[in-house]
Amino acid sequence: MKDLYENPLNTRYSSKEMSHLFSDDYKFTLWRKLWIALAESEMELGLNITQKQIDEMKAHVDDINYDVAAAREKEVRHDVMAHVYAFGKQAPSAEPIIHLGATSCFVTDNAEVIVIDNALKLVLKKVVAVMDKLARFADKYKDLPILGYTHLQPAQLTTLGKRASLWLQDLWLDYESLTELIAKVRLRGVKGTTGTQASFLDLFGDGKKVDELERKVVAKMGYKAAYAVTGQTYPRKFDYNVLCVLSQIAQSAYKFANDLRILQSFKEIEEPFEKSQIGSSAMAYKRNPMRSERICSLARFVISLPINEAVTAGTQWLERTLDDSANKRITISQAFLAVDGILNIYNNVADGIVVYEKVINKHIMAELPFMATENIIMECVKHGGNRQELHEHIRVHSMESGKRVKEGLDNDLIERIKGDEVFAAVKNSVDDMLTPSAFTGRAKQQVENFLKQYIDPILEKHSADLDFKADLKV
Repeated sequence: MKDLYENPLNTRYSSKEMSHLFSDDYKFTLWRKLWIALAESEMELGLNITQKQIDEMKAHVDDINYDVAAAREKEVRHDVMAHVYAFGKQAPSAEPIIHLGATSCFVTDNAEVIVIDNALKLVLKKVVAVMDKLARFADKYKDLPILGYTHLQPAQLTTLGKRASLWLQDLWLDYESLTELIAKVRLRGVKGTTGTQASFLDLFGDGKKVDELERKVVAKMGYKAAYAVTGQTYPRKFDYNVLCVLSQIAQSAYKFANDLRILQSFKEIEEPFEKSQIGSSAMAYKRNPMRSERICSLARFVISLPINEAVTAGTQWLERTLDDSANKRITISQAFLAVDGILNIYNNVADGIVVYEKVINKHIMAELPFMATENIIMECVKHGGNRQELHEHIRVHSMESGKRVKEGLDNDLIERIKGDEVFAAVKNSVDDMLTPSAFTGRAKQQVENFLKQYIDPILEKHSADLDFKADLKV
């Protein structure tokens, strides 16, 4: 029996890749890389640091002595200083210069930005992979008529591909937000205790060298820029922006999964259902949309998180307060792990949606006579009929036929119209007006134009990421 709580976001939903980004190994390895980048840059700018010290640090960048760090943290109650101490035990010659001139946020904040940046890029890959699957689905069914709904009541027809293009457009908007956010990622940089760089000015006595130190460290970590000014931390509004984008993705997935759940209840389309899958512990015949339900469940959690980071951004007293620390460890990581889980499921479902065209057509034909009435009225007016009189006759027939439908009988509206002399002009042509494709407007062309103009260029740009297959844990 396991006696420790295991986060289900790790054990059930998120991928190994995303879980690794928020692991201790990844974080503390980044800390050591930052300390090496700082020391190496300080050496290159003339401080009394030797290559031997740098090499000794590099030799232990990823074999972290956690036991030493844990014991030290228990004693000093400071995680950064505990890891400085542990690193120094493995690289004793470098111990005097590790973390030289830096404050804790040099490693914590710069590392957090790097983690978030890499997590955003992983999310982007999976968003694009879903977009590819939905694009193919939309193109395949761009001209398949299906009932459209407003207020969840039958409305004019659309096509299944057009409906899929709405799901796809939501993700396209998310893609725009994601790429814009990634393009603006900046490190905290080398700013010192309250952001004034005072400690580094003391070390070098030269502001230009301090500027060069930051440029060097940022470049060594693979980035082009740092924030121009900070307090002790990078701006917490960045975290809020990150959570907002993740929330947007969750919203898009929520919409898709809810739509699929509705359509599956209509038996028009359904999510993949594996051969040995159990839909219900009690009702063996059921095919519950459990994957879509899981998307909705995780999405609801993610959507609730941005307000947390908004409060954090608004309560950074003066140059910084520490009540964001424990909070950030939870909200940022869990938001990414949950979105990763959402996108894994979304990819899986979008790759195997089952379509029941005969059921779709049956539902269309039960409603189409009502939708055809405006066309019938207009055709009769062309032949000299009175629009107001025709409308009243249609209203009466529709009410009677609608009552029959609600009693489980067939829709007899067309037969009623054929038998009414007011509609004699269309008696022999009214059946031809019941072709579903005649009621879908420009849905097909809209799908084609949308895919060509907006989606295809994205898929071409990210062609290396389109073969992603989600391997769901449960």
